[in-house]
Amino acid sequence: MTDYVVKLADERGRVQEQTHPAATAEELRARFSQAGYLVYSVKPRNAIAGGRRKKVKLQSFLVFNQQFVTLIRAGLPIPSSLELLARRQKDENFKAQLENVAARIKTGESLSGAFDAQGGFPLIFTTTLLAGERSGNLEEVLQRYTDFQRIALSTRKKLSSALVYPSLLICLVIGLLIFLLTFVVPRFAQLYDQLDAKLPAITTFMLAVGHFAQTYGVYAAVGLIIGGLLFYRWSRTDAGAVFVDKLRLSIPTLGNIWLRYQVALFSRTLSTLLTGGLPPVPALETAARSISSRQVSGAVFASVTQVREGQGLARSLEGTRVFPELAIEMIEVGESTGALPTMLNSVAGFFEEDVETSLSAVLSLIEPTLLVGMGILVAFILLALYLPILQLGANSISR
Repeated sequence: MTDYVVKLADERGRVQEQTHPAATAEELRARFSQAGYLVYSVKPRNAIAGGRRKKVKLQSFLVFNQQFVTLIRAGLPIPSSLELLARRQKDENFKAQLENVAARIKTGESLSGAFDAQGGFPLIFTTTLLAGERSGNLEEVLQRYTDFQRIALSTRKKLSSALVYPSLLICLVIGLLIFLLTFVVPRFAQLYDQLDAKLPAITTFMLAVGHFAQTYGVYAAVGLIIGGLLFYRWSRTDAGAVFVDKLRLSIPTLGNIWLRYQVALFSRTLSTLLTGGLPPVPALETAARSISSRQVSGAVFASVTQVREGQGLARSLEGTRVFPELAIEMIEVGESTGALPTMLNSVAGFFEEDVETSLSAVLSLIEPTLLVGMGILVAFILLALYLPILQLGANSISR
């Protein structure tokens, strides 16, 4: 007998994890399914303690899903499809995972349980597979997930590409500042030491900054790197993640863009799960776990209790005071017309377009601001360095 950790939901949609002994994972899954539970996953307890495998790259995962759906439509058995796709994988980690999934399915394990046991796949994917298996429409559910993944990846690529040029400008500004402070300013300091002239306050200040950068710059850089690594590790904890998310949302304009992006991601995820046949409460909990913002995720989890008690989704989300008013109104219309998944897709499309437009507008202002700021900074440094020379020239002419 082996101890297994079972993740399941009862008839009211409450998700919980329990540990039970059983001969096989499928035996335990069948036992709880016959009792009326929705079983998410069944994993050996020692496998969970051993940690999770490396996550699959999104681009490779999208290509795999497209090919997987095509092979299933062509009538190829699922284990054969997985083995065929595994042989074509260049990523050894992903290849090993697919081979393990195929082997598990041959022993009678479900497709969703086999993928969930790997630990490197998104929660929404394994939950979607589970919904497809329960509804008997795995092919259509997989196609919907592939469409969702394609749109999400396209949106992420657009956002990433929009940030490339501003990032290059910031690196250029930092590199130029380091060059001026560590190379140019010390040369002027040597010159003024030889002249032994009285220097203006602005020049004295700039030479002091250059001396500090040249003497302690390496230590300051090491300190910043160590501090950044420590902050990054702390941000991975629950308390750190909540703090970083609150800080991100509090930034003027950019915080609002981040909130709308998370609402769009939540709406599209929930629509995919509901369309796939998953009950509302498990779908809400899965969608909440699939978004990055702790504040938005917490608001969704807070609304789950009210939805479980029979209250509408729109009113439950409105009580959290996190979601935009427009999203609440659109979700309410979807509930009243019985077309909630379709309306959630509309919410996602609207906010994705709004995020793209707003981000483009912000970046169009950031770029000239960085250029002007860089010009002012360089002008200030050059003025501080050349001012004594100009004063000496003016004094010699007046004599």
